Amino acid sequence: MKSLLAATISVIFGLAPLPAQKIEKIGVPELEKILASPENVLHVVNFWATWCPPCVTELPYFEKLSKEYEGKGVKFILISLDFPSQIDSRLIPFLEANKITADVRVMTNIDYNSWIEKVDASWQGNIPVTLLFNNANEIRYFHPEELEEAKLRELITKYLQ
Repeated sequence: MKSLLAATISVIFGLAPLPAQKIEKIGVPELEKILASPENVLHVVNFWATWCPPCVTELPYFEKLSKEYEGKGVKFILISLDFPSQIDSRLIPFLEANKITADVRVMTNIDYNSWIEKVDASWQGNIPVTLLFNNANEIRYFHPEELEEAKLRELITKYLQ
């Protein structure tokens, strides 16, 4: 009875735990498939890590806008560059603590120099970086630094067709 009361109070006051975040592990082939997507949607792909302060600062903007643009022709993918061995110990607890529910994937190939040029030839390996693209409409924009919410919204509006 006591646990039922606690569960009811948790639900009423919004204290119920979020469902566990599903984290997809991707390698270079999966990244290439994302980048070659023929879908007529605007892809917003952000490369980030929990240990990167500017990444952590901008992450709530991606979460907020992913909800706002749901079903409106925009697909958000947040690719974490955290070590794959730290998914359970660091990444999932971080996502849960920060209520991140957007599509998060973890890059398993930590030899960044072997694949960053596939994202953009000008990328020097710094994070955060964001790539906006729609291959069907030949749209591609690479943003090599932190984004403020207003700038992210501006870019989405500009490239959403």
